[in-house]
Amino acid sequence: MNDTRKRRFGVIAAVSAVALVLGATASAGLIVKETFHDEGPLAFDDFCDVEGLSVEGAFSVDGRTHAVLKGQNGVAYFLEQIRSTTTLTNPDTDKTITEVATVLQKDQKITDNGDGTITILVLGTGNDVVYGPDGKAIARNPGQTRFEILLDDNGTPSDPDDDVFLADLGVVKGSTGRNDDYCDAVVPALT
Repeated sequence: MNDTRKRRFGVIAAVSAVALVLGATASAGLIVKETFHDEGPLAFDDFCDVEGLSVEGAFSVDGRTHAVLKGQNGVAYFLEQIRSTTTLTNPDTDKTITEVATVLQKDQKITDNGDGTITILVLGTGNDVVYGPDGKAIARNPGQTRFEILLDDNGTPSDPDDDVFLADLGVVKGSTGRNDDYCDAVVPALT
């Protein structure tokens, strides 16, 4: 994942590709267009706060990011599509679960706070499904949420490369979909 994206949204946890066409004004211009891939091993002790439960596995994340300039001040609006797959195995039972997530994150509204900072309202939408050892879905988390972040744009709203992440301002609108408890579903499937 690029440094610009990390500054804009912090570390992104999970997720995948949802098709979307972002309509931009005639004066808007594409300033970022990137794809990314990351993968690696995972290991957790006391998984889901269960003492002695150790799991190991791997993750793979693919995505794409783009940003366009909008409005009279040429503010950079981001859109990101991500698909991730995570597998976790309990080495004591040899049971494995697989989680597949697809996510779209999109800047909805950017507010200049007049003090050198901007507040970004972000829409996050997608689907997260956990499959048990038999391949059947055991937990789902579809829907959308909205949250806000605070950035210092260093006086350059059209240049996100110098933005500094200041704070996660929290959820503005909670998830609209089903929200199965991850640990309640996964722990029995792995033990």
